[in-house]
Amino acid sequence: MRAVQMTAVGQPLELRYALAREPAAGEVRVRIRAAGICHSDAHYRAGLSAMGPMPITLGHEIAGVVERVGGGVGAGAVGDRVCLHYLLTCGTCANCIAGRESFCVRGAMLGHHVDGGFAESITVPARNAVLLPDAIPFEHGAVMMCSSATALHALRRGRLRTGETVAVFGCGGLGVSAVQLARALGAREVFAVDLAPDKLALARTLGAVPVDARDGDPVAAIRAATGGAGADVTLDFVGQPATMQAAVRVLAPQGRAVLVGLTRAKLELDPYREILGPEAELIGSNDHTLGELHELIAFVQRGQLDLSHAVTATVPLDAAAINRVLDALEQGRAGVRTAVVP
Repeated sequence: MRAVQMTAVGQPLELRYALAREPAAGEVRVRIRAAGICHSDAHYRAGLSAMGPMPITLGHEIAGVVERVGGGVGAGAVGDRVCLHYLLTCGTCANCIAGRESFCVRGAMLGHHVDGGFAESITVPARNAVLLPDAIPFEHGAVMMCSSATALHALRRGRLRTGETVAVFGCGGLGVSAVQLARALGAREVFAVDLAPDKLALARTLGAVPVDARDGDPVAAIRAATGGAGADVTLDFVGQPATMQAAVRVLAPQGRAVLVGLTRAKLELDPYREILGPEAELIGSNDHTLGELHELIAFVQRGQLDLSHAVTATVPLDAAAINRVLDALEQGRAGVRTAVVP
């Protein structure tokens, strides 16, 4: 089968040919119908995070159709529309049992540690295949597996309560979902901070108050709009020192800043003025749980999460096309989300 793979850190991805693995007991092989291109893929290509053995197929946002099953998996699963939980876990270690599956001692991530979705098919444990209702397009099911799921997990980590105010820094693939999910979870007001006029306009249509960071200090703007109170929960999807600092500095007393954007940049804060005095919390958030994927599908079915705005472009399974999208993500000029459609 065709697969677009990373062969070396810092080098363009390459179109190669790989064997489509037959499913073993408890596994399914999925014919990929859509795979989202995430900003994390650009980080992986650049070497920001250690990868599995190369060459490795990138792509962790995956949806498709079950085409073969291994032993112990009912033959009726063939033909099922599915989206794939990208965390491969053992299910038996202490972390898995406690619901902290992202910390599984034997865990691996599709498209990061093992081959992912920039290919024609993929073989995964059957428990990683989540049924995708017919009404949800494959492209939407794919991006739900990371951008939407990571946004929901971040809001859960921030312990958002009904009536609280939320500020979202970065209105790309994750931010578009975060704005909608925050409202669905009961946020009184949601502020969306970005530099791109099109993303700010989209945030407004989704019910957020847009804050153009080009016009001045977003912290001052949000404090002015809230009568000086600030935001109860902030989410940083950018991973730059300025946005992480702003996410902390705009907090209301006892507010929670959730950092999500991948970065190695150092974060400098005034511990007394910005953390201790206001009793603020700085929270890390990474990945999501299988249960949250089922929650997301329910949000879509109830009309509370509309991903038609999230997928702004599609490209074929072509190395040059995917590399162009990754370049655009690195340069801050990509659309909300691009999906690979093999």
